[in-house]
Amino acid sequence: MLPGELFHPGSVAVVGASRHPEKVGYGVFANLVQAGFHGKIYGVNPGGGELFGRPLYPSIDAIPGPVDLGVFVVPPNAVLEGIPGLAARGMRAGIVISAGFKEIGGEGVVLERSLREAAASAGVRVLGPNCLGLIDTHASLNASFSRGTPPKGFISFFSQSGALCTAVLDWAIGRNVGFSKFVSLGNKADVSESDILEYLADDPSTRVILGYVESIDDGCRFLSAARNVTPRKPVIIVKAGATAAGARAASSHTGSLAGSDRAYAAAFRQGGVLRAGTLEDLFDQSLGFAMQPLPLGDRLLILTNAGGPGILAADTAERLGIPLAGVSASLRERILPALPPTASLANPVDIIGDARADRYGIVLSSLRDEPSVDAVLVLLTPQAMTEPEETARATVSAFAGSGKTVFASFLGEATVTSSRRILSDGGVPNYPVPERAVRTLSAMLRYSRIRSAGGQREEEAPSTRPENAERLVGDALAANRRALGEEESRGILEAYGFTFPRHAFAGTSDAAVAAYREMGCASAAMKIVSPQILHKTDVGGVRLGLRSEEDVARAFMEITSSVRRLAPSAWIAGVSIQEMVTGGRELIVGMSRDPQFGPLLMFGLGGIYVEVLKDVSFRVAPVSRRDAEEMVREIRAWPLLAAYRGREPADEEAIVEALIRVSRLSCDFPEIQELDINPLLVLPKGKGIRAIDCRMTIAEVP
Repeated sequence: MLPGELFHPGSVAVVGASRHPEKVGYGVFANLVQAGFHGKIYGVNPGGGELFGRPLYPSIDAIPGPVDLGVFVVPPNAVLEGIPGLAARGMRAGIVISAGFKEIGGEGVVLERSLREAAASAGVRVLGPNCLGLIDTHASLNASFSRGTPPKGFISFFSQSGALCTAVLDWAIGRNVGFSKFVSLGNKADVSESDILEYLADDPSTRVILGYVESIDDGCRFLSAARNVTPRKPVIIVKAGATAAGARAASSHTGSLAGSDRAYAAAFRQGGVLRAGTLEDLFDQSLGFAMQPLPLGDRLLILTNAGGPGILAADTAERLGIPLAGVSASLRERILPALPPTASLANPVDIIGDARADRYGIVLSSLRDEPSVDAVLVLLTPQAMTEPEETARATVSAFAGSGKTVFASFLGEATVTSSRRILSDGGVPNYPVPERAVRTLSAMLRYSRIRSAGGQREEEAPSTRPENAERLVGDALAANRRALGEEESRGILEAYGFTFPRHAFAGTSDAAVAAYREMGCASAAMKIVSPQILHKTDVGGVRLGLRSEEDVARAFMEITSSVRRLAPSAWIAGVSIQEMVTGGRELIVGMSRDPQFGPLLMFGLGGIYVEVLKDVSFRVAPVSRRDAEEMVREIRAWPLLAAYRGREPADEEAIVEALIRVSRLSCDFPEIQELDINPLLVLPKGKGIRAIDCRMTIAEVP
């Protein structure tokens, strides 16, 4: 847990304070003084002297009083020497602005490890190194080398990029947007984004949490922290590195479709984190959440003085699934007398281009308490008769204290600049184009659903490792085998309740015929069994619809010949004869172990086209029943699992159970790195599922 002294110190020491304005040590000291920090500020500089009328002390030992927070702007070795010295004076939190650590590689990695050890030994929590610093406007604390301090507000922002911090700060100052805290994480040698989330969860001066992350080292802790905070306040994060270049190579379907960004997306969703696609989205959403109450429902009314912007807003709302409110008879009666005959009373409500502020005001006042409308978007295009400033005041006045969600989009620039400031000062966020306002409303509606869910999860009870599964995994590891074939994978899955069609192994053509005869099924499938062959169809290793002993003998010859030709180095153990199951739909259930978040489950349409269609959903294990249900209904092809054109609905409950079982298996066996059940055949409702083919890869774990 972070010490309160990081954000609310009674005294601060700047080690490396400088009298030269071009130095970072000068900027940090100046910001502390100019922000109006109420506690003691001590500057440490070997040359002594004075800065802003305050003495600079030649050493840490010369500081005359206790120190709560230390800010280091000195070379790495001096930081390592200074931490125990300030800790002896009571320091519980430190900010290491200095660079020259892990980011330079080589010796810097060693220095950062030493920094972490020195801080832990002294009982000090350290922010950084290689960071911009920290700002808390409610404590009048600017312990950074930023250019200025933002207005006081209730938005908090943390970032792995110091440069991005400066850009957001400049935006906040330029737009007069109030912020509570800015935290530059830097290299995260000690304090991480999870620490910050945990602290801000209970911070009364933070209502909205923004973040920029490039990586999260401890995904499980982050997910736990997010689940704790998001039911109480929104968390909006931009995650960099979302392209395919960041996905790790993997041999399984699940691994190749997963990639690290899929894991982040799944974890954010499960943790209730809103993911902003761009910095623009981050800024837009922060304004909406900070300035407006959450909408009580999703019905949007668009008020405009021009048709085009209204249509753009309506189109965006439809794409995002936001319904337009109907104009009720009572609302129509109240506003009709104030409107010209050419006005449109549909939604968007178009009060046409000659609308002055009084016409806007009458409609807006009528919307204030209209029960059929949950959110209002006020659009204005500057025309000859338009009164932007008066209309902005009418908007603010109409909805002040109403509890109704309202946004504005006053389009243009020169004519509407002053009106935008009126809106902002009155707590109404304005967006340059209507689409951005609607996207912000969509984010607020998503968060309303997150908050309604309350972050409750039905955790699965811990399970013990089944003996047979433990034996199969242990034997494979002892034999130094990392790829498990269908036979071993089947045994592990059967231990977790999965059902397979009748099957038999055959090492020769005669054995295959005998197995088919004994099985007595109407139709059979034959698949190659080889630990070196992962995708059987790629080497001609599968034959379906075998209906006679002659078919079986021919299939054995064709399969083994094809595999020897296309995979000459593969060892062929034999073939698997399997009863054909008909009447189901092919799915895939898989798992790939993510280095940050652990087991990442996948669900989607199965068969050989899974990597082409990529119609899949992901969640981080362990999953709750609600998580599993969402996974099933999230894929585009979910309607195909329901009843249609005379087909019975698929057994959705059996799919959910399968996902929960794979989740449990993945958590029980950290040795399993990747797992595919493909295809997983789901039968009509009430008839369950059948695992048709499967494979796993394993590895030793510490």
